[in-house]
Amino acid sequence: MTTIAFTPATEARFAVARHVADAVLFEGYVLYPYRASAAKNRLRWQFGVLVPPSWSVTAEEHDVQLTECLMEPRTGAELAVEVRFLHAQRRTVEERRSDGTFAPTGELALDDRVLVPWDEGVEERVSLVVPVADLHGDGTVLPFTRPAAEETEEVTDADGRILGRLVRRREEISGVLRISAAELDGPYRVERLSVTVENTSTWTAGRDTDRHAALPHSLVATHTVLRLDGGSFLSMTDPPEWAKGAVAACRNLHTWPVLAGEPGRDDLVLSSPIILEDHPAIAPESPGALYDATEIDEILALRTAALTDEEKREARGTDARAAAVIELADTMPPEVLERLHGAVRSLRSVTAAPEPTGNILEPDTPWWDPGGDTAVDPGNDHVLVDGHAVRAGSRVVLRPRLRRTDAQDLFLDGRGALVEAVLHDVDGGVHIAVTVEDDPGADIRREQGRFLYFRPDEVEALENG
Repeated sequence: MTTIAFTPATEARFAVARHVADAVLFEGYVLYPYRASAAKNRLRWQFGVLVPPSWSVTAEEHDVQLTECLMEPRTGAELAVEVRFLHAQRRTVEERRSDGTFAPTGELALDDRVLVPWDEGVEERVSLVVPVADLHGDGTVLPFTRPAAEETEEVTDADGRILGRLVRRREEISGVLRISAAELDGPYRVERLSVTVENTSTWTAGRDTDRHAALPHSLVATHTVLRLDGGSFLSMTDPPEWAKGAVAACRNLHTWPVLAGEPGRDDLVLSSPIILEDHPAIAPESPGALYDATEIDEILALRTAALTDEEKREARGTDARAAAVIELADTMPPEVLERLHGAVRSLRSVTAAPEPTGNILEPDTPWWDPGGDTAVDPGNDHVLVDGHAVRAGSRVVLRPRLRRTDAQDLFLDGRGALVEAVLHDVDGGVHIAVTVEDDPGADIRREQGRFLYFRPDEVEALENG
């Protein structure tokens, strides 16, 4: 069995971690404006995708995740493990013909929604509880399989007449979970825990097979939750001084473990393909999942509520979770929206400085006035890149891989961009503000001044730009 029932105590602790893990599972699942026709919803499943081995050979994606972290288990402690991922299922739409048969169609319009083909995500879990003592040596290996399946759902109108049907197909996927532990040398009783999740599906990719064909055979948004019923995990981000060397020796491939649950407790770990800090938490003001990257609740709620009725019909027909977001935005009480304007997370007292003996002289002008400083002009300034003058209006190719400062920027590697401004900071650094070509939100970014910023060595100038 690959899914077991945890004890009530373990289930209660996992429930604490799942609140954040759900956000990892559905990160970017369906993006505003929540319609299948939106360009940014056509390239999906960006995080934690474990593809079949035959596809990983030719793609820049992987078939394995490895988590290594340190733990201090008590004698007789048990480790509970839960691997979670989405199983992509392909939904097609068929309309009913006059002769009673069904034929595929690009859309099926109903009074309240427009149904279109779409890839849905079905949550899957692989669970295991094992004594820590059994993990020494070869450890434990747990193969798992999710079978192929096909489901059909009739689509009817308000009078109950059958207008068409939805056909959902899932492909078989298989994988393996490997767990082992090893005691480390030294005066402290600490062990290195290794957890490997691997896609072992036997589906064979052809020479010209694209990512769209590989996704139904992949483990999507894969992440792992760990719990010790006796003992503790060490922070991999901020370990004690004596453990820093052992932490540095741990290998983590395509995932990163952090302490989960309430601050001050260390019995839970969430190993996520998205970089998190220790004890991550969902903002208490958040009224519900919006599935849109950093979950900017207020602006997303307002924009969703402002969609036209036709746009909302398409969003409702795109996915059940998108329909829930539309309902959330349409029914959000004013007092809930008010809470999204901002929150004070913490306050601390500041000891006042001694009263000065003389008067404080306030300057007549700010320390820097962009309107009065003629030495800089972001709209006209330029910087030399590969011998070419790059200024507002220039076209460049983004190459963030040269610096590797932001994991999210790597998705933009090789993309064309339009330079909006060249900026100089007070330390003498130069920053190039850009909007990405083919970004449907470029006009909004431009209007609000919300650009992406790169250093000159992170772009390539185009001669005809």
